[in-house]
Amino acid sequence: MRREITKKLFTVEDYHRMGEAGIFGPEERVELIDGEIVQMSVIGHRHMVCVNRATTRFVISFGQQAVVSTQNPVQLTDWTEPQPDLVVFKPRSDFYAAKKPTPADVLLIVEVSDTTLRYDTSVKIPRFAAAGIPEVWIEDLRKDLLLVYRDPRNDKYSTAFTLHRGDSVSPIAFPDVSFSIGDLFGEPLAQS
Repeated sequence: MRREITKKLFTVEDYHRMGEAGIFGPEERVELIDGEIVQMSVIGHRHMVCVNRATTRFVISFGQQAVVSTQNPVQLTDWTEPQPDLVVFKPRSDFYAAKKPTPADVLLIVEVSDTTLRYDTSVKIPRFAAAGIPEVWIEDLRKDLLLVYRDPRNDKYSTAFTLHRGDSVSPIAFPDVSFSIGDLFGEPLAQS
């Protein structure tokens, strides 16, 4: 007799209860994608530096016009809660203490990718688009490229382009603020 294998999928509520019960240790890096708990990559040194650099640039540039959240979850559906490297939320004086942010509160998501580019583009980008996230940037650390996604339509972005060192970009939400790609990535690494 052939038996079908089924998966036990978890809701965001289940996932949070498991965390509160100590099923995940504080050192574990996991996120919930379509009801499945996914192990995230270890954060490397350059990844950390790029997240810190972008966080500092965003906080200085956006000031009180946004809440910049670093490596914290954003619930997209009842079954999906990724932990992007950076989320820029609409400003709230309580910093979302009274109300958990929703996809409608997101202005920009930034993922820093050194080993996860395929996962970020094939798994996360469609889910961000489906949730209506207006803009996503992926810092491709292997090629020193910034991949920009805008204009979500269903589970795709109708606008996608790639920027190189020497280029600049302005977030849709802040058209008067510009970031050079070099500022986001830092000095080029010496080739060995």
